[in-house]
Amino acid sequence: MKKLKWQNFVLLTVAGIINSIGVTIFLAPVNLFDSGMSGTAMLLNNITPEFLTLSVFLIVLNFPFYIIGYKKLGLDFVIYSLYAIAVYSIMSFLFQSVLPIDFTNGSPITGQDRLLTAIFGGLISGIGSGLVIRFGGAIDGVEVIAVLTAKKIGITVGTFVMIYNVILYTVSALVYSSWEIPLYSVIAYMVGIKAVDFIVEGLDKAKAVYIITEKTTQLPQMLSEELGRGVTILDAQGVYSRNRKTMIYCVVNRFEINRVKRLVKEVDDSAFVTVNDISETVGGSSMRWRLNR
Repeated sequence: MKKLKWQNFVLLTVAGIINSIGVTIFLAPVNLFDSGMSGTAMLLNNITPEFLTLSVFLIVLNFPFYIIGYKKLGLDFVIYSLYAIAVYSIMSFLFQSVLPIDFTNGSPITGQDRLLTAIFGGLISGIGSGLVIRFGGAIDGVEVIAVLTAKKIGITVGTFVMIYNVILYTVSALVYSSWEIPLYSVIAYMVGIKAVDFIVEGLDKAKAVYIITEKTTQLPQMLSEELGRGVTILDAQGVYSRNRKTMIYCVVNRFEINRVKRLVKEVDDSAFVTVNDISETVGGSSMRWRLNR
């Protein structure tokens, strides 16, 4: 409980409100579906009696899985997640049943235009979901189910979520006897995924650069001084040639990749370079140049 931060609750409140805007102002009025438990709640809301609202299903479908999985996920994660879901649920109820918002012509902003609705509804709900992840939680119980069960049935978490959404959209196609609604929902889902990635990872996504060279002295120092970043070097050996080599490792942003390539080419045109995406880096900000031997 000491790990909980009041600032996170403020930002999770904003995230829950944003998510509810994307779903209730854009997607729900034209019968498009979000992904995961949110999409399931929207489908059930459409096919059950009126007193079983979207807000009710959001709580009923999500809360049990977080409670079951709190030992594996951590209590702070569960508290943040349930708080965000509660905000999402309450704001959805206010938008749909309390505030004077006219839904007779579909979305009050995009009307019956399902393409615009899918794009902007997916974008806004994705921003909300990404903010929840950024500040310590998750707003969809399907990811919790995936974490708890995916390994037991021999698939990855991502595959589990994808299978769930395919089933959800297929069921919605059968309910409405049309593939138009689920196909537009897929557009909303894909836009939402990109929005989540942008919020969680940011525009300035880190890149890991590995350089294998036989010229050990000049290149690491140049990289450190030119980029102002920590550089690590390690001994390496070619399996086939048995020649001693040096592996240089550093983390840069996407705008610095060309500078790295230029420096490598200036010092050792035959060096082997690979560049990989990094989702997150922690620590090491004061490290300039370290030699591991």
